[in-house]
Amino acid sequence: MKKLFDVPAPAKLNLFLHITGQRPDGYHLLQSVFMLIDWCDTLHFEQRPGGAISREDLTVPLPADDLITRAAKLLQQQTGCSQGVHIAVDKQIPAQAGMGGGSSDAASCLLALNQLWNLKLNLETLEKLGLQLGADVPFFLRGRNAWVEGVGEKITPIELTSANFWVIKPPAGVETAQIFKHPALQRDTKPATISVFAAQAYDFGHNDLQPVAQAICPEITEALEALKLAGMNGKMTGSGSAVFAHCTPSTPQIVVPDHWQVRKCSNLEVHPLQGWAASES
Repeated sequence: MKKLFDVPAPAKLNLFLHITGQRPDGYHLLQSVFMLIDWCDTLHFEQRPGGAISREDLTVPLPADDLITRAAKLLQQQTGCSQGVHIAVDKQIPAQAGMGGGSSDAASCLLALNQLWNLKLNLETLEKLGLQLGADVPFFLRGRNAWVEGVGEKITPIELTSANFWVIKPPAGVETAQIFKHPALQRDTKPATISVFAAQAYDFGHNDLQPVAQAICPEITEALEALKLAGMNGKMTGSGSAVFAHCTPSTPQIVVPDHWQVRKCSNLEVHPLQGWAASES
């Protein structure tokens, strides 16, 4: 039986996140830049006969029907594939961090099983499946840093200079839905352009979700203070609770409580699985 080991699923940071409005159906309109970083989960795949799909958690226990399992089942159902798979998951990206770990896992699962099961699906087909799993999955499937608009469906690739970032994840998390339904959430930030962002890059913009998230989760404020003490202006990524700051080689070590997660990360030019989808059906 075929195997695919050491399949990476990188996290992302939102360099900024502006809410520019809200549709009649309640969905929020946003602008953001999604940037891939080298904080990764690692997935291992072993083909199994008979169509059975199983998962083994090597580090953090995951819900029974997590996005990895759902991605495998969806791909199997949509293609009529009779093959199965056992997936072992080395989970490193923290949950409820705003770093897209679950969506990235789902994207890497789709790309890996497309190879393992020899399905030869193209990227467009995989993106349509990915969108059924989560709004961020198509970004990870495309595999390039991107300017993102609308409700997350408008993805424009952009080039970013190589850079390093300190990322802090306090133990507490935040429920995304709780932030988006909060009455204090700012929903009318003036739309920006890619050219305005490019002129400022890592110093551009803010995260409209951050004030509400800080009110719900005081540890986010503590994490931002840790970055400030090291001489950096931090931001929250996504809906939190992870925060980050662009750093230089001379930036001092970050001091946080022992049970917090902190890591110095580099951004990625492209996703390590770039090109794994078929170029045509």
